Amino acid sequence: MYHIIINPASRSGRGLKIWKEQIEPALHQSAVPYRSYFSRAAGDIARITSEILSSHDQADAVSPLTLIILGGDGTVNEALAGIKDPSRVILGYIPTGSSNDLARALRLPKNPLSALELILHNGHVVSMDLGCVTHSDGEKRLFAVSCGIGFDAAVCREALHSPMKDLLNKLGLGKLTYLGIGLKQLFAAKAASCSLSLDCVPATHINRVLFVTFMIHPYEGGGFMFCPHADACDGLLSLCAVGDIPKPLVLTALPAAFWGKHYFLKGIALYKGASAHIESSRPLWVHTDGEVTRMSASFSVSCLPNALKIIIS
Repeated sequence: MYHIIINPASRSGRGLKIWKEQIEPALHQSAVPYRSYFSRAAGDIARITSEILSSHDQADAVSPLTLIILGGDGTVNEALAGIKDPSRVILGYIPTGSSNDLARALRLPKNPLSALELILHNGHVVSMDLGCVTHSDGEKRLFAVSCGIGFDAAVCREALHSPMKDLLNKLGLGKLTYLGIGLKQLFAAKAASCSLSLDCVPATHINRVLFVTFMIHPYEGGGFMFCPHADACDGLLSLCAVGDIPKPLVLTALPAAFWGKHYFLKGIALYKGASAHIESSRPLWVHTDGEVTRMSASFSVSCLPNALKIIIS
């Protein structure tokens, strides 16, 4: 039995159309047993996921449950928020978001029917790392792709509410959303400093931090390769810290980040570690997989090795 969670609003409302016109007919044609669930408001996906797993655990305490997500990176992140024990889940992913950085890193098919075929017949299950953010008040949140504080989170927050994003997605130009908002946020960002420590090593201080991103996979923000050598199976976080750089110079680094060539600029540093802690001089926006739920001035990030089973080619 497959449990399929659909985000009908993904890809600017095309998620529902993809489900009705492609995925659902293919499931019926193949006589595949499944149950479908639809999100309608914020928080629905975490709640639905939690309820599915609770019912599964009551019925069968041995085998993991196969959960299929039809949506974007944010939909996967919301599903993770409803999973207390990721080892109880095998995840299949049909990417229908605007960024699709998880699918890009895992080389999943862009075509929804090809992604479904991979899940049902041609794929194999592998284990990948997850990240976990722990805020100073004890709140925790898992992420599959990346977590960031500062500029990249502010871009994600504005993009989530941008009518321009819907328009550009319909035109197949979704990347321009993040580029345009990124330029705006770059020059609107107010100065802040931070200290960053990894694996209990004494902290590095950044006087004027633009952003720090903690990554499981190489890509975020619709294809920016901020950590080109990030490996989802090495048990480590890859970090890209950007600070103490004149803002106009950042404009030369952002395009290069699409190819992972941005480290030529002094002030952009790459780190690796199993855990990290960051403290900023004032609260900044924080995102997990592009989902922005709060501001924070102090939190820790850890890598959870081989925490999630996922179907890939």
